Amino acid sequence: MTTLFKPCILIPVYNHEKPLPRIVERLAARQLPCLLLDDGSDASCAEVIRGLAEQYALVQTIRFEVNQGKGAVVKSGILAALAQGYSHALQIDADGQHDLNDLDKFLNAAEQAPEAVVIGRALFDASIPKLRYYARYLTHVWVHINTLSWAIPDSMCGYRVYPLASTAKLIQTIAMENRMGFDTEILVRLYWQGVSIISIPTQVRYPLDGLSHFRAWEDNLLLSQTHARLFFGMLLRWPKLLLRHFR
Repeated sequence: MTTLFKPCILIPVYNHEKPLPRIVERLAARQLPCLLLDDGSDASCAEVIRGLAEQYALVQTIRFEVNQGKGAVVKSGILAALAQGYSHALQIDADGQHDLNDLDKFLNAAEQAPEAVVIGRALFDASIPKLRYYARYLTHVWVHINTLSWAIPDSMCGYRVYPLASTAKLIQTIAMENRMGFDTEILVRLYWQGVSIISIPTQVRYPLDGLSHFRAWEDNLLLSQTHARLFFGMLLRWPKLLLRHFR
């Protein structure tokens, strides 16, 4: 355990003004500092975000005037959190699909193993769109191929804790996907760097009135391109990756 464990929350936001206040209210009750990453939201959502920052002392915002994509704003948020002296960043989505009752599980695991990435393994109910449900399995297969392991059971769940030092170093070294594929790419590349992965099962639901910005065809195409890049990167690393199984 480290005495320097100092986590914050990162929430990428793009027009999630309805569920966001409830999420921030619960986080504020836990006295957890929170960075809201406003990814070029419309005026109504931007106003809600500004109001939350004024209402809660531990909430601050980083505003991007033009929509950058989830990966781009999370990368910026990770660098900002490290610059502010935080050791870890717990990322959750702004649409209310993540179970905040599991916060302690994620944070305790990160504190016990501060060099590791703690990731959620999503347990879905019937609310998940079928196309997204089955598309996830294709990504799981590619991740197993590109790591030559079963270490990452779910690379698409946005509920996770990053160790900021190693994650920021990778972000500053390698150009990575700026949209949804970032969640997968960063985990594969951290695994390649020797970072341990801890997986925690967590309930994930898609609210009936929720707002998703996943673009079925465009984002799946970008994700396929990301898998292809990672595959060729795996080919350069496969001896080293295989040796990890015999340590």
